[in-house]
Amino acid sequence: MSEPPRFDRGHTDDLMSFLAASPSPYHAVANAAERLEKAGFRQVAETDAWDGTSGGKYVLRGGAIVAWYVPEGAAPHTPFRIVGAHTDSPNLRVKPQPDLGAHGWRQVAVEIYGGPLLNSWLDRDLGLAGRVTLRDGSSRLVNVDRPLLRVPQLAIHLDRSVSAEGLKLDKQRHLQPVWGLGGEVRDGDLIAFLEETAGLAAGEITGWDLMTHPVEAPAYLGRDKELLAGPRMDNLLSVHAGTAALAAVAGSGAALPYIPVLAAFDHEENGSQSDTGADGPLLGGVLERSVFARGGAYEDKARAFAATVCLSSDTGHAVHPNYAERHDPTHHPRVNGGPILKVNVNNRYATDGSGRAVWAAACERAEVPFQSFVSNNSMPCGTTIGPITAARHGIKTVDIGVAILSMHSARELCGADDPWLLANSLVAFLEG
Repeated sequence: MSEPPRFDRGHTDDLMSFLAASPSPYHAVANAAERLEKAGFRQVAETDAWDGTSGGKYVLRGGAIVAWYVPEGAAPHTPFRIVGAHTDSPNLRVKPQPDLGAHGWRQVAVEIYGGPLLNSWLDRDLGLAGRVTLRDGSSRLVNVDRPLLRVPQLAIHLDRSVSAEGLKLDKQRHLQPVWGLGGEVRDGDLIAFLEETAGLAAGEITGWDLMTHPVEAPAYLGRDKELLAGPRMDNLLSVHAGTAALAAVAGSGAALPYIPVLAAFDHEENGSQSDTGADGPLLGGVLERSVFARGGAYEDKARAFAATVCLSSDTGHAVHPNYAERHDPTHHPRVNGGPILKVNVNNRYATDGSGRAVWAAACERAEVPFQSFVSNNSMPCGTTIGPITAARHGIKTVDIGVAILSMHSARELCGADDPWLLANSLVAFLEG
């Protein structure tokens, strides 16, 4: 394998800004949309009639975005090239009745979202962000991006067994953060605080989708700053790379044989079964309406889908220096070694031999090295939106991504070269 080219610090710097500005899926899609708007894309409403004009368009729904670029003269049966990703990350989310407390402490009631490494959320300064719905039915993004909450760990003096038996956390009792002091718990206190912070009138917020986030900024790490540490890289790293790749392809002026698409879904971390998840109707509906808006019929849709390819881009596991035995002995993906191709013969990943060939061609064209990942046979294998996308829409799907450490931690770690290498390979894939 050849040595990867020196990475573009500007791309990685921009990724760090994207991560910091996207503490929730709702913020992530808003930031992706802003970048696409600057590249000439325009938002279309699902409730409006769509036209078949060329150019870049996108749909926003909750924490999901689907964007596509129609080349001039594209036929109704023109196939799609899709980069799929997800916007959500494991975290602690606010319950419907958020105010609680005990023994003079004021706390916020949270529910565990996805499969976070729970210990990574202890003793960490946390902010609060998400979407609130107002009395008039409109929605608004909120972000308290300062140390507001903390899940305090029990001192070792009060639990000597932790050294011998390891840390054991009860998800209901031990993960409720503190955010102040006070005797009586006042119902509505947290939401009243958010209304005041956001400049809203009292009682204006009637619904909320709120979550905690670590407020420590992303940072380069290591002797030569060859590593990147930050939150939510699973999977905003892929959302950022896909957004950058789609904008680059749309602005290249090249003749495109495919319609390039970015599909960033919500709720992957808990099964993708929602109206904004990969197992929902969003992507299929957008692609179908694009075909019909260009004068196509069912036969055109069938032809387009039959020749469509999706790259399911999600983070994967780099070989861990302290736990190398947990990895397959012949597959040790390394950070800064280029993106990984994920394979699992039991279809936890959607890659097959023909999909590998598509990916290899894109990487060769981009002059980007890639690595292969398979799980140790003795370890259970995770999954992605890849198999869901393939099965739901009947389109060829290939699972790829960037190798990281500390997956599902409040703060993850990747190679600083790899985000740029991934973005370049996605450009080559979308260009066909």
